[in-house]
Amino acid sequence: MTCPEHGSPLQPSRAHDDAVARETAVRATAAEPITSPHDGAPAAARELLDTAVDELSGELLELSHGLHADPETAFTEHRSVAAVAALLGRHGVAAEVGGHGLETALRAEAGSGDRPTVAVLAEYDALPGIGHGCGHNVICAAAVGAFLALARLFARDDAPPGTVRLLGTPAEEGGGGKETMARAGAFDGVDAAVMVHPFAHDIADHPFLGRRQLEVTYHGVAAHASAQPHRGRNALDAVVLGYQGVAMLRQHLPDGDRVHGIVTDGGQVPNVVPERAAARYYLRSRDPETLLDLTTRVQAIAVGAATMTGCGYTLAWDPKPPYLPIRHNRTLAARWAVHQAQRGRTVWPRGVVPESETGSTDLGNVSLRVPAIHPMLAIAEPGTALHTLEFAEAAGGPGGDRGVVDGAGGLALVAADLLYDAGLREAVAAEFAEAGGPLDVPSFFDR
Repeated sequence: MTCPEHGSPLQPSRAHDDAVARETAVRATAAEPITSPHDGAPAAARELLDTAVDELSGELLELSHGLHADPETAFTEHRSVAAVAALLGRHGVAAEVGGHGLETALRAEAGSGDRPTVAVLAEYDALPGIGHGCGHNVICAAAVGAFLALARLFARDDAPPGTVRLLGTPAEEGGGGKETMARAGAFDGVDAAVMVHPFAHDIADHPFLGRRQLEVTYHGVAAHASAQPHRGRNALDAVVLGYQGVAMLRQHLPDGDRVHGIVTDGGQVPNVVPERAAARYYLRSRDPETLLDLTTRVQAIAVGAATMTGCGYTLAWDPKPPYLPIRHNRTLAARWAVHQAQRGRTVWPRGVVPESETGSTDLGNVSLRVPAIHPMLAIAEPGTALHTLEFAEAAGGPGGDRGVVDGAGGLALVAADLLYDAGLREAVAAEFAEAGGPLDVPSFFDR
């Protein structure tokens, strides 16, 4: 019998994606426009900020294109943060590079130095192999543009009270830079944090999942796999059992929970019973409490696999900071939607795009400390997935360019709304308090 030496993978069907696209179109047609009962910033301030963003647009696109052409991965964004600091310097703004515990973090401020204080967040790390496939060049340029426009507002005699703080936050792609910075005081005294994320749709408050990482290593006993297999304790068997246990767990998880893993060590040669094997898992859930429950269930599987195979084990949770789910402040997100409507965008509420189409971000950790928004900004055709070469191309193209300008304008106006409108600030704070108030993020999983 002759077997083929190679074969091609079967391409996934488009049936599900096509059905989702049809359902999204129906829900979008039925969605009510997002409105806000608050006045926000006065018309003169809004006009000034719009003009400022338009005047800055050339420099902002140059920054976006430069980051896109020279991507740097988590914690190595030295040229990227230098480019941001240089642009700020050309506008007379001194930036601190390297604070809050990270060499590639950035901080700059404009205003009185008093409260209310709004933090505008810039991400600029890229993905290995595909560059800015998450569009962080757009995030960064939009945030810098919003900050510089607000700095012009503060230069006027009729400037609003308060402060705007630009924070460059490294290593969103798996490094948890915002959590490191938060523990070092970056968000102390902040009344709200705002940022925008590129996507294939405009959405006010798309859910993002919390995420934990588990590294499990099994310790067995080596033996000759043919001559004396009974003398061995197979660490790879423990990994396989653990992986199968996770696969069976998926049948009983609530909607939105995710567990996915890989084998990082499966032994060295087939004729030696592996004395060491290891796996890495990501656990995701919509709520901090359900993520804690998922943690308990996966840990029980990992320990049970060791018991069944007679192996020892080592569990290492969160070698980098865990990500908590985003708690969106919908009062504040509504202001974003109102301003984007003025730019010709229709911002959808949650639920139009399937909530299963999501990932995780360390902005969740910030949103459980202070009120925050993380709206999604369409820069690519519907169906274009994040973390792909196709999305990276969009981030460096016309869609990304429009996203930079619209994002800068929207963030600047939302921040100004907060600075001028005391009623809006009270409503934002009340919603945050009703949702549970600040969470003790560093100790949450110690229970």
